[in-house]
Amino acid sequence: MESCLSARLILNGKSAQLPEVREAVFTLRDSGFDLGVVVTWEAGDARRFACQSVEAGVERIIAGGGDGTVNEVVNGLMSLPKHRRVPLGILPLGSANDFANGAGLPLEPLSALDVALKADPREVDVARLGEQYFLNVASCGIGAEVTSTTPEPLKRVLGGSAYSLMGALKGLSHHYYRGKLSWPEGHISTPFFLIALCNGSQAGGGQSLAPSAKLDDGLLDVLVVRHFNSVADIKQVLTELESLPQSGDFVSYFQTTGLQFDGEDTLPITLDGESFRVDHFAVELMSGGLELLLPSSSSLLSSASG
Repeated sequence: MESCLSARLILNGKSAQLPEVREAVFTLRDSGFDLGVVVTWEAGDARRFACQSVEAGVERIIAGGGDGTVNEVVNGLMSLPKHRRVPLGILPLGSANDFANGAGLPLEPLSALDVALKADPREVDVARLGEQYFLNVASCGIGAEVTSTTPEPLKRVLGGSAYSLMGALKGLSHHYYRGKLSWPEGHISTPFFLIALCNGSQAGGGQSLAPSAKLDDGLLDVLVVRHFNSVADIKQVLTELESLPQSGDFVSYFQTTGLQFDGEDTLPITLDGESFRVDHFAVELMSGGLELLLPSSSSLLSSASG
């Protein structure tokens, strides 16, 4: 990789003054990299900066922040024609960094930026739910409630453990979501506790939801947890979550190219950290939609090396 590479770091404003980030940027500039930095101020900035960076002729874009920042940049790039999308790197600076951890990205700023500047681009799939694109996971039901209701101070203090704590509290007073989930190979009509639509492998502060997920296999991994009523049921749910059967009593885990949900009431969804509610949605996978900059040994790549 030539050191004259032109790259731009789109940095979440909350992380702009971190000494280790500043030092990493200066170190790489001193090594000869043309690394510019823009800092976000409000929602929508990262998406806008991604488009502006492409217009300016930048060769690589790096999303510096948490899963929400990465999602904004992805949506900015996906709004462009495919031939204009530049490779995307990630500097993980969030409280959970679910996508980065699942992809095997280093969390130390200098190492993460080094990967973003030197790795060979790899085509990966990008999922789309309605008008929103995502790289990692869309959590529906209890998973979305946990993510959207976990207080920011708790995230900062406990990191990923905050989600586990909130999950335990939510589990004490959970309710279900009724609707029909359909995909080319089948359908389920039942009250749901959780639906996880996975392009990446983990969410909720380090919870592994899709151990078979690959970013470049053209398939979406889907985890469904149906309703349960008793302590005995919970034990069976936990057992099935360990083995992830294709069609268990309470848990189903399968792969597909797309699916649709039609609900009887609104379903909470958290998509790469962004939360909203809908009563129906369709998800499709854009095969090879984006070039990503990951370690060659990443377990989310089908042909990982090392």
